[in-house]
Amino acid sequence: MKEKTQTGVMLNAYPDSLGGSLEAIVQWLKRNDVRNAFSAFYILPSVFNSDLDRGFSIIDYSLNPVVAKKEDLVALNRLGIACKFDFVLNHLSVLSKPFQDLLEKGEQSPYKDFFINWNTFWQGHGTMNDEGIIEPDAKLLENMVFRKAGLPLLKVTMPDGRDVPYWNTFYQEVMTPIPNPQTLMKSLDVAYPLACYMTEAIKQALSEDDSLKTLDLGAFNQYCDQLIHHVKKHRQYLGQMDVNIHSPLVWDFYEDTLKKLASYGARIVRLDAFAYAHKAVGEANFFNEPGTWELLENISTIANQYNLDLLPEIHAKYEDKVHQKVADKGYHIYDFFLPGLLIYTLENANADALVQWIQEIIDHDYQVVTMLGCHDGIPLLDLKGLLPDEAIDTLINTVVRRGGYVKDLHGKRNVYYQVNATYYSALGENDQKLLCARAIHSFMPGIVQVWYLDLLAGKNDIEALKSGGVGSHKAINRTNYTQAMIDEAMKQPLVQKQLRLLHFRNRFKAFSPKATISVTNEPNHHLCIHWKNNDAEASLLVDLKQHTFSIKAMENAQSIDWKMY
Repeated sequence: MKEKTQTGVMLNAYPDSLGGSLEAIVQWLKRNDVRNAFSAFYILPSVFNSDLDRGFSIIDYSLNPVVAKKEDLVALNRLGIACKFDFVLNHLSVLSKPFQDLLEKGEQSPYKDFFINWNTFWQGHGTMNDEGIIEPDAKLLENMVFRKAGLPLLKVTMPDGRDVPYWNTFYQEVMTPIPNPQTLMKSLDVAYPLACYMTEAIKQALSEDDSLKTLDLGAFNQYCDQLIHHVKKHRQYLGQMDVNIHSPLVWDFYEDTLKKLASYGARIVRLDAFAYAHKAVGEANFFNEPGTWELLENISTIANQYNLDLLPEIHAKYEDKVHQKVADKGYHIYDFFLPGLLIYTLENANADALVQWIQEIIDHDYQVVTMLGCHDGIPLLDLKGLLPDEAIDTLINTVVRRGGYVKDLHGKRNVYYQVNATYYSALGENDQKLLCARAIHSFMPGIVQVWYLDLLAGKNDIEALKSGGVGSHKAINRTNYTQAMIDEAMKQPLVQKQLRLLHFRNRFKAFSPKATISVTNEPNHHLCIHWKNNDAEASLLVDLKQHTFSIKAMENAQSIDWKMY
């Protein structure tokens, strides 16, 4: 296991979250009340050239010129702030160079094996249906993990007119433009009135079925095949296409990407959707073992060349002990248990479950990245095994009652692990509860990751939720702040008090990777977390009934007492 290198504070935001650009965030980090509160910055992947899913459908890892430039990364480095970036192992955008080349050249493309041809993968293990798609044998689908309704694929039209399905675990959009009559005149060599007639027929067919099966040209049906080919040829796609980890070109891409991220000043690389990357017939195709471990080991070998720490991102129930498996392999782990545990602890004035988890981190020496909120939702089903099922249900209902949102995952709420809400709203927009949560967070082992909306006491963005676009349920917690909104938020005592806590955590010597940490809760509505590193020590004392806390610290035999909040 690598030696721990950091226990400081990490900002988490999109490059346009605060002021519209990465440059604006750099200026915000230079403010007197913010400077030195952070030692790292997790910049979400819209900093790269991307399309769907606010950055997680990556076209390539060049900087997005609308929101970021290389000089901004240099400026972060000069401020002593290391970067954390996402590397999406499982997929690339339809608009990426490899997939666009595949669409243009078909079987002649050097990237023909870069992505996963669904029918090739399942050949011999299913039945071809009327849509030209192999439906895997039912027994092979029983244990598979799906992130959307139906089979996880996207059919695209190749140069020869064939519709070919490719593996597509996450988002997709298919846009079929209505052909212009003048374009049809040239393409099909028909008269203008007939071209207009064809355009109206296409509109009607598309309103009924995107496959164009219902297209009827009446007396002119001899043109149907030509017209359908023309329409499909001009379809436009967006989507996150799963890559084939058995392709040498994919591994060239992996190495090039890690090298580029290192050149941007990356210290930690979050491996997004890595658990979906390894696929095999008859497996769940989510965290396949041992295939996933082999994938991570190979990625780690490359990352070590560039001095990058890997953070594999995965949601799983506590009782499944996946977090322990990942940690035992020497990787950082995301603490997806803390957000829900803190809400439970503050709502019930009982720290038993929280102390159990903190003690496990200490005993197993986990290298953790902790958080309250984040760009996704608040994970609550992850707590199964740490909290009783009825307590988890109560938590979900509490956050929803306060304006949060639970999205059905292909009709099954119980398999969707997140509630979408800002953390402040999830706590009932109670200043004292959020401040108390931040104090506990600031004393947690590991790296303290801070979502910008939590820091600014952001409330649920109901209008964004109602927009109905792709991922709108997540937009409830992704509000972009203008400069005026930032200035107003920074005036709040709640924001300034959180910044004081973050400065303390980021700079005080007791919070060292080599520190000794202890935690107690006697009685259970009290919580004490103590850090000691040589002659520096710090203690947090929390009254969970009153939602108050005090901090006592000592350095070089001099005592520092914080006012109780």
